[in-house]
Amino acid sequence: MTKCKLNSRNLLAIETSCDETAAAVLRDGRQLMSNVVASQVHIHKEYWGVVPELASRHHLEDIVRIVEKALLDAKTDRSAIDAIAVTQGPGLVGSLVVGLSFAKAMAMACDIPLTGVNHLHAHLSSVFLCEDVPSFPFLGLVVSGGHTNLYAVNSFLSADLLGQTRDDAAGEAFDKVAKMLGLEYPGGPIISELAEGGDPCAFSYPRAKLPQTPLDFSFSGLKTAVLTSVRKLAGQGPLPVEDICASFQEAVVDVLVEKTLFAAKNYDIRSIAVTGGVATNSRLRARMAEETRRLGCKAYFPYPELCTDNAAMVALAGYHQIKAGILLKKDADVYSRLPFPDI
Repeated sequence: MTKCKLNSRNLLAIETSCDETAAAVLRDGRQLMSNVVASQVHIHKEYWGVVPELASRHHLEDIVRIVEKALLDAKTDRSAIDAIAVTQGPGLVGSLVVGLSFAKAMAMACDIPLTGVNHLHAHLSSVFLCEDVPSFPFLGLVVSGGHTNLYAVNSFLSADLLGQTRDDAAGEAFDKVAKMLGLEYPGGPIISELAEGGDPCAFSYPRAKLPQTPLDFSFSGLKTAVLTSVRKLAGQGPLPVEDICASFQEAVVDVLVEKTLFAAKNYDIRSIAVTGGVATNSRLRARMAEETRRLGCKAYFPYPELCTDNAAMVALAGYHQIKAGILLKKDADVYSRLPFPDI
């Protein structure tokens, strides 16, 4: 990345890291003028997961329409855009390439600066698009279908990774358990709904502690325990789906809350932001808010529409990079995994 001093009044952001094609316009780093998202859930539903080739194909079909809709909703056009921010990674390579290629072409055609944003960094920034925002430093938990990471966030441009999942992400575990129970995809919303009518103590599912790396996460053992109980109960009458959902969800929430609060104590950080798609889970929100209050901390959550993948969060992260003069080189490529480039 190159650096130079820049200002960006109207910034266009593009997000195509997985199966949402999204674009947003942010004005002066504060006012969200538009935020358009085209989901592909209906396409990948029958496959019980995102098919990379289908995802990239639909990004190609949708990206022009979505960018034009974002400009229209913002009551502006390409001539008024001063800079572009685009998700560079991590994510599905084919999907990322669509967004980056489009952003590069538009930036070159309009002769405006371009910055590449880390998808997880964008999630950490999403909470600043809300009214109630944390102060730096804060703990940032990014919990989604592809990631479960815990950060110490020092500024808009600096975040230190404290822990991450060793296997399944929390959202991925929700999807796999939903499939075991014959529920719909994606699994998170339906499990959360069914859990409200179940007993969270009905099944004693494991909580991975990982004493050698206490801030890392693991959900594979929990997933296996649910599968074992489902197989054991098969043929013994109706499956207690609500109880299984409640017990599974409670185990996931316990781990997320306990490890985050452990980090808060050890790093003496009083502000905690929970972001990513799983941050819409009502049980996680309630438990995190309750336990942080007990500890004398405060929890912050983005609005639900800013938890799932969107371009508004990319816009805010990109704005601060542009403001710091961090630009993308012309030959820059996407990246599928962490670690991500220094910024």
